Amino acid sequence: MHCYSVFRDETKLDINYTPPKLLHRQEQINLLDQYLRYTTTAPGRMTQRILITGNIGTGKTALTQHFGKTITRKAQDRNINLEYVHVNCRQCRGSLFLILQQAIQRFIPTFPKRGYSAEELLQTLMQILDERDAYLILTLDELEALIRKEGSDPLYNLTRIQEDRPRAPKRLTLICVLRQPEQLEGLDPSTRSTLQRNIIHLAEYTEPQLRDILRDRVSLAFMEGAVPEQSLDHISRLAARGGDARYAIELLWRAGKYADSTGLKQVTSECIRKAAVSVYPTIRKDIIRSFGSHQKLFLLGVARHFQRTTSTYASMGEAVDAYAVVCEEYGEDPRGHTQLWKYVKDLSALGIIETRLSDAGRRGKTTLIGLPRIPSSDLGEVLEASLRED
Repeated sequence: MHCYSVFRDETKLDINYTPPKLLHRQEQINLLDQYLRYTTTAPGRMTQRILITGNIGTGKTALTQHFGKTITRKAQDRNINLEYVHVNCRQCRGSLFLILQQAIQRFIPTFPKRGYSAEELLQTLMQILDERDAYLILTLDELEALIRKEGSDPLYNLTRIQEDRPRAPKRLTLICVLRQPEQLEGLDPSTRSTLQRNIIHLAEYTEPQLRDILRDRVSLAFMEGAVPEQSLDHISRLAARGGDARYAIELLWRAGKYADSTGLKQVTSECIRKAAVSVYPTIRKDIIRSFGSHQKLFLLGVARHFQRTTSTYASMGEAVDAYAVVCEEYGEDPRGHTQLWKYVKDLSALGIIETRLSDAGRRGKTTLIGLPRIPSSDLGEVLEASLRED
């Protein structure tokens, strides 16, 4: 049994962990702070509704939770009783009743779970805020679930609750989080208009930004030297296809688990390939069976090469040499360079390999070949089985 672990603290890779630094989102943090500055400078004078949009893995939840911690600390320093409550609407089954119940239990943990309607809970929440001279920023994450289940009424009630209390302090601020603003189109026009005044959109992360995020998480979660730069580059490239930091961090964690399970002291590219398959299975055996025998032999040579090295990429020359060895094993004469180059382009188009140009060296640039998602050992087994069938 292996005792060594590449991890220092793997909880720093948990999906619910909010890092102390939120990289590449400072502009959005500043904008959110400007929109809600009144909560710490003039509490009770006004209220806002903020809409935060962006695809999966763009940091919507991390942004709002990070802001929630910052703004409540600032309020505490100014003796303002401000609470931040973050509710996932999908986990609440799209029920306003369960959302409000969760908000109230922040103030009264023993509050009864039955005996009230959603409308009564909303009135009760406002009464609690009045009695405690408190203010609440309520974040509705995955708002789509609430809209899908209950339509416009919950949001209408939440956004208009202050209008029923014209002389009372304005105590409730809403932050709504969803992927695409188009998902608001099912709401009635007045409710939709109140949510679309202050929109913050999070673009997908770029490959360099993902690398920065991963490097930061590595420093928190892994032993020193356990994740080499080429492994960070490998994961960044994979996740950059969707700009998805959540996927990148999950790949990093799973790759670390594969390193631990095999007793490695570093997270290698092979660990990352195994992790990528476990997250998104990508070996299509029907596609591989459709290849010609020499296309399979070339790909087997590439797979064998990566089984012998921890490198992320092989040069075209290394791939050709590995192919020649496999041809000798199978009693075949190797094909010429033009045909092999065609194989490389076809395999790259299918996403089975990836190619890029090397940095210029003494001999100029050369094509580099990588296996982005498929573990070389798994690919080799599939190819060997298919060649036996042939």
